[in-house]
Amino acid sequence: MPENIVIALDAMGGDDAPDIVIKGIDIVRVQFPKARFLLFGDEARLEPLLKAYPGVRAACELRHTDEAVKSEDKPSQALRKGRKSSMRLAIDSVRSGEAGAIVSAGNTGALMAMAKVSLRMMAGIDRPAIASVLPSPRGETVMLDLGANVECDADNLVQFAFMGAEFARAVLGRVPPRVALLNVGIEELKGNDTIKEAGERLKSIEHPPFEYQGFVEGDDITRGVVDVIVTDGFTGNVALKTAEGVVRLFTDFLRAGFRSSLLARIGYIFSRGGLNVLKERLDPRMYNGGVLLGLNGLCVKSHGGTDAMGFANAIGVAVEMVSDDMIDKMRNNFETFDMAAKMSNNTATPDEDEEEQQSATSASRPIKNTDQASGTVEDAG
Repeated sequence: MPENIVIALDAMGGDDAPDIVIKGIDIVRVQFPKARFLLFGDEARLEPLLKAYPGVRAACELRHTDEAVKSEDKPSQALRKGRKSSMRLAIDSVRSGEAGAIVSAGNTGALMAMAKVSLRMMAGIDRPAIASVLPSPRGETVMLDLGANVECDADNLVQFAFMGAEFARAVLGRVPPRVALLNVGIEELKGNDTIKEAGERLKSIEHPPFEYQGFVEGDDITRGVVDVIVTDGFTGNVALKTAEGVVRLFTDFLRAGFRSSLLARIGYIFSRGGLNVLKERLDPRMYNGGVLLGLNGLCVKSHGGTDAMGFANAIGVAVEMVSDDMIDKMRNNFETFDMAAKMSNNTATPDEDEEEQQSATSASRPIKNTDQASGTVEDAG
């Protein structure tokens, strides 16, 4: 790991901030002892916590602000009034080059709007996408978009394929990543015009930095048949929330089954080891950390209701991407395949003075542990 990795943390974002932030650093610094952190938040609340964790204090630099984005704030409000908030200052530190990535468990819509305005879109990319990893029998699978863009055209889906492939290579070590489009069937004749057009474009790219595998169906998401699954934000978010619900249902059924009789309780005692392994594999905290891809900087969104372990995993995702120099490699791939000329309709990016107008249109590798689970990526629904 490089010596100079610095991660900016929105210490005031999340349901249980700043406690989960400090405790999350304490967990993750064991795995990444060389990482350093810029903490943006209320000094009066953070200093007592840092005194209780001297190892964390030694790895952090505290930047005081008593302003914070609230969970109920609209993106337009956050852009207009939150320029000195812990979230915005943390994002700006990535833009200035002080930090390599920002991690926040705060308001999803505000984070996306602020990051898009401050960091700007990467050349060749029209929209950011939220990417995260889901468990499968063959390891983790990257999926995007998970809620940033309700409607997408073929350009967007092709861009997401490039971004998702780079993410899978950086975070999961998949070389070359296998990429597929989520569809209602694997046959080329199935799907709407957007999916078909995106598939044709991906097939036509010569020597791409990934292996295009065609279409996959919904039941392939958890089978691990590919490394990256690309879809629009509406479908991706519905699929994610459905998967979370199935995990909860399965857990409830399993718990009820083991409580159903004395023999079942005895069976639980003998199978406890295997059940703990299952619990860890299905624990959403182990996959916490959705990445806003397509920006000129790394931005990781932790679930707002996560605990310290979940936040530590989100930090781990950020550290791994910075270590891999993912932004530069992604930019080089886009230039190599002439993404800007072929797939982007971008013109000028709005300046700081145009933030209110911009806001109107804005809307991991696991760290081992067990215990209570919380959700994954999207707070905003």
